[in-house]
Amino acid sequence: MKWNGWGYNDSKFIFNKKGQAEFTGKRYRLGGMVLPTFKEWIEKTFGASLEHKTTSRASLNVNDVPPPIVNEEFLQDLRATKISYSQDAEDRVFRAHGHCLHEIFVLREGMFKRIPDIVVWPVCHEDVVKIVELACKHNLCIIPFGGGTSVSSALECPEEEKRTIVSLDTSQMLSESGFCTGHEPDSMEFSSLGGWVATRASGMKKNIYGNIEDLVIHIKMVTPRGIVEKNCQVPRMSTGPDIHHFIMGSEGTLGVVTEVTIKIRPLPEYQKYGSVVFPNFERGVACLREVAKQRCAPASIRLVDNAQFQFGHALKPQVASIFTSFLDGLKKFYITKFKGFDPNILCVATLLFEGDREKVLQHEKQVYDIATKFGGLAAGEDNGQRGYMLTFVIAYLRDLGLDYYVIGESFETSVPWDRVLDLCRNVKERIVRECKEKGVQFAPFSTCRVTQTYDAGACVYFYFAFNYRGISDPIHVYEEIERAAREEILANGGSLSHHHGVGKLRKRWMKESISDVGLGMLRSVKEYVDPNNIFGNKNLL
Repeated sequence: MKWNGWGYNDSKFIFNKKGQAEFTGKRYRLGGMVLPTFKEWIEKTFGASLEHKTTSRASLNVNDVPPPIVNEEFLQDLRATKISYSQDAEDRVFRAHGHCLHEIFVLREGMFKRIPDIVVWPVCHEDVVKIVELACKHNLCIIPFGGGTSVSSALECPEEEKRTIVSLDTSQMLSESGFCTGHEPDSMEFSSLGGWVATRASGMKKNIYGNIEDLVIHIKMVTPRGIVEKNCQVPRMSTGPDIHHFIMGSEGTLGVVTEVTIKIRPLPEYQKYGSVVFPNFERGVACLREVAKQRCAPASIRLVDNAQFQFGHALKPQVASIFTSFLDGLKKFYITKFKGFDPNILCVATLLFEGDREKVLQHEKQVYDIATKFGGLAAGEDNGQRGYMLTFVIAYLRDLGLDYYVIGESFETSVPWDRVLDLCRNVKERIVRECKEKGVQFAPFSTCRVTQTYDAGACVYFYFAFNYRGISDPIHVYEEIERAAREEILANGGSLSHHHGVGKLRKRWMKESISDVGLGMLRSVKEYVDPNNIFGNKNLL
C-alpha cells in the first residue's frame, strides 16, 4: 500500500517517456493501457503542463515522526494479553489519517503534529474487550481503524490529546465467506465491514441490495460501559428506539464494532452493463426520477453531467484496431450529427443489471423504454462497463494531479427530486465564483453525477479540482471553497452527507442538520457510554 497516496504501490497513473498517460500494474483492467487523449484533456481543463511538476517525499523519514507518548503500565498489561501491537513509525503514520486532500498533502510535504502512539491488532471480540478494559484502566484514547478510507478527517488524532493514543486496527478480524452482500462502495477494496456500519455507508448497488442500514441484522459493539447488542438476531423488533441506530453512524465515538450479522444473497446468475446518452442533464435527471417512481431501477444507475462525460472520455484507452476506431467514429457521428446531440451538453447514464437472466432482460427493456421517452439513446454495454471499471481507479488520479499542481476532492449529498437540478447548478456555479474570488488563476473543474436513486430523491456526488500554481496556501484556499460549496448544498435543501459521514470535517453543521435538541441527545449518549472519553477522536460532536 502507498504510505502517502491512494491504493497499491504498483498501481498509478503516470506520463510515460512519450508524454502519454498510462496506468501501471496488473491489478485493474486499465493496467498497462495508454490513454492517448488524457494529456490534452488535463492541459486544456486545468492549464496544467508536464513542465510544471511538484516533488513529494519518496519515502517516510522516521526522524520527522512525532515520538510516541508511552504509558509503560499499559504496555506491560498489553504484553500479558499476547495481542499483537507495534510502535513502529510507519505503522503509526499509516493509521494517522484517512484520504482527505489535506491529509495526503501533509504527507507529501510534511508530517502530522499528532499521530497514534501504538497500533494494536485484535483478532476477535474478546481481544477488543481486553483492549478497551485496559484503556479504561490506564485512561488512554482509542481510535478505531478499519480500512483507512475515510474522507471526513475521522481518523486524524486531536492535536491537544495528551494521553497515549491507541489505533485499534480491526483488519485481522475480517474473514471472507464467499457470499454476496451486494454492498459495494467505491472504496470496497480497502474499506471494512465495521467501517461501513460506523459511517452509515452506501454502495453503488443499493437499489437492489439496500444501504448498510437495510442489510444489518445484528451488531455487537464494545464500549467503555460494556457490550451493547440486542438479545436476539431477528429481522425486526418493536422495543423502543432501535439501538442499532446509536451504533450506525457513531464514527468511533462510542466504541468498537466487533461483530456484524448481515443479509446475504446468492451470487447473481446474470450480469449486464448498459448506457444511455441524453441530449442534456435535465432530460437525464427526469428519466432517473421516472425510473425511481416506477421502482424499476437496476442494481446501479448513475448519471454523469457533460463535464464528467468529457472526463471519462479522456480516460478511454487506446483502441486495439482500426475497425474499433471506425465503429466509435460512426457512433459519435450518429449521436452528434444525425440525432443532433451537442457534444458539449449531452450527458450519459451508466447501468448495471443483476439477477435472473430472464428477469434482467425484461428489466433492461423497461428501463430503456423509459429512457426513450426522455430522448435517451442506448449507447452500448462497453460504455457502461468502462464507466464502472473506472470507479475503482479514479481515486488514483488525485496523486497524479498533485504531481502537476492540481488539487481535487469529492463530496456528496442527498437531495429531494424537485431540488436536484437547482442544487447541481448552484453548487457548481458557487465553486466557480469562489475560485475567482479566492485568486485561483485557472478555471476550476466542477462536475457532478447522480449516483443513487430513492422514491423521494437522489444522491449527488461532486468532483472539484483546480490548478493551484501561484497560490501560497492551496489547502487553505481549497478548504474555504469546499466550505462554501457545503453551505450552498445546505441552502439548496441538500443533506450534510449521504454516505461519507461527518467526522471532524463537517461537524460544524451538525446542529443545523439535526437540531440543538438532537445534538444534545447525542451528547447524552456519549456521556453515558463513554464518560471518560476513551473514544476521543472528536468526531460528530
